[in-house]
Amino acid sequence: MGRFLAVILILALATGLFIAGLKQQWWPVPRHWNPFMALHLEDPVTPVTRWKLRRLGDDPQACLAALRTAPEGTLDYLPLEDYTPVESCPLTNVVRVRATGVDFNNRFVARCPLVAAWVLYERNQLQPLARAHFGQPVAEVWHYGTFACRNIYHRKDDRRSDHATASALDVAALSLRDGTRISVQRHWDDNGEKGAFLHDAFDGACRFFGTSLGPDYNAAHGDHFHFGLRGFGICR
Repeated sequence: MGRFLAVILILALATGLFIAGLKQQWWPVPRHWNPFMALHLEDPVTPVTRWKLRRLGDDPQACLAALRTAPEGTLDYLPLEDYTPVESCPLTNVVRVRATGVDFNNRFVARCPLVAAWVLYERNQLQPLARAHFGQPVAEVWHYGTFACRNIYHRKDDRRSDHATASALDVAALSLRDGTRISVQRHWDDNGEKGAFLHDAFDGACRFFGTSLGPDYNAAHGDHFHFGLRGFGICR
């Protein structure tokens, strides 16, 4: 009886593997659902996307390859060699961003995975939300930068900030195509469309960045959104 059950189990396993092989050949797993395939920034977002994003932190070449998949005209950047702009704060796997689908008030240096996360966020959340709320896209993003060689909140004995490795972008305001300016500081508590848009835009960021912090977190973030790589879905 035991041998008979063993044969049945082996036959069932072989049948399962055969069927799986046929499915893989005839109905391959779509790239955006396949965790073993590289991240493409134009692909639809799935639960696998964030996992693919996190892998880019340890693989600079894979990250640059991902940036090259951005739709034409939606990402203007320059890959940089690793360097140390300030003693004790080396920068690795970084690029200089000139523009994405939006202009920025200043160019900035950022870790490559942060740029990939921003592009995904902009394409899949920020711009669709802007069109839904205002009937037009965001044209420019005003930011406070990415790099600052410091500990969190400038505390002497605390851990390093994400900004010490250019792994976070602080967004202060957004300008629409018609010039309308939407400020985190001025409009977060606004009861109109601008406030609703900012809340939706912040919530949408939580899908792509490891840490998203805003005015409801503490006074230090009262005038900007902090979008960083560290963490896994921290949204406050």
